[in-house]
Amino acid sequence: MKLFNLFMQELAVDLGTANTLIMQDGRVVVDEPSIVAIDKKTGETIAVGWKAMQMHEKTHRNIETLRPLKDGVIADFNAAESMIQGMINMIGTKRRFFTHLKMVICIPSGITEVEKRAVFDSADHVDSKETYLIHEPMAAALGIGLDVEEPVGNMVIDIGGGTTEIAVIALSGIVCDQSIRVAGDEFTEDIIDFMRREHNLLIGERTAENIKIHTGAAIKDLEIRPDPYAVNGRDLMSGIPRQIVIGHEEIAEALNKSIMKIEEAILKALEITPPELSSDIYKTGLYLTGGGALLRGLDKRLSIKTKLPVIVAEDPLRAVVRGTGIALKNTDRFSFLIGRGS
Repeated sequence: MKLFNLFMQELAVDLGTANTLIMQDGRVVVDEPSIVAIDKKTGETIAVGWKAMQMHEKTHRNIETLRPLKDGVIADFNAAESMIQGMINMIGTKRRFFTHLKMVICIPSGITEVEKRAVFDSADHVDSKETYLIHEPMAAALGIGLDVEEPVGNMVIDIGGGTTEIAVIALSGIVCDQSIRVAGDEFTEDIIDFMRREHNLLIGERTAENIKIHTGAAIKDLEIRPDPYAVNGRDLMSGIPRQIVIGHEEIAEALNKSIMKIEEAILKALEITPPELSSDIYKTGLYLTGGGALLRGLDKRLSIKTKLPVIVAEDPLRAVVRGTGIALKNTDRFSFLIGRGS
């Protein structure tokens, strides 16, 4: 048995639309953007992760940057395979032909059977001998320290890059859930549209992402206000590069419609929750995880809307991968893990 473990490599993978995280032996060993750069002529992968992100929207005609995942699921199979392989190679463990690779990969709760198969097939192509899938809300619940096996209802809201996952969890299962394709990417698009509409300024994805990080907000009335942020882009009237300075109030206005969709999905999930579990949620509140949880004032806004306490998880960006890591160590114990034959 010890000899078998010597040649066994166990990886917990949070395969996200915006970022991919890999955990090995209880620590995060890869935290990279989910993007690849491909040579169009040869089809060869030039760069993965941060190196590819530095090229994004700055490439010439022979290089293309691709984001293999859209709305939390694999949209480009070949690019996803190249990305997963490239990120596993970053770990630095020399893979031998007899290494037994075991993976737990997290997926959105609203995923279809075809989309599940695409994840399994991608794992097969990187030589995973044992692959399990875990739903994102369940992984997030484990990652923030909830006892998912107890007969107690907990609501977890995971706002990622491609999807927002809202689930009520009890007795090792998802009792009811809502999965909507409104999340970080949609926020980025909202900012691009707002800058074009209100300021006649054309900006790219990376600039919009930086705006979201530096001055993004869900409400205008913040206790701690971020500094105004200087934005460079192309003037749509003159075609000349121009700079403007924007504040968090404008970004709160830009993101308002998308946040309203998330609020509606949360209210819908609360409506279909069984009454005994609703009673538990009233006491425990709502748990917020994922990159979207970092949006300033979002917890306050959701609390006002639902009239319930909203708790932002510690290090919300890594909550899902932490939970996936816990599931990896307990594959025999957790019934909610989806294996190949499930």
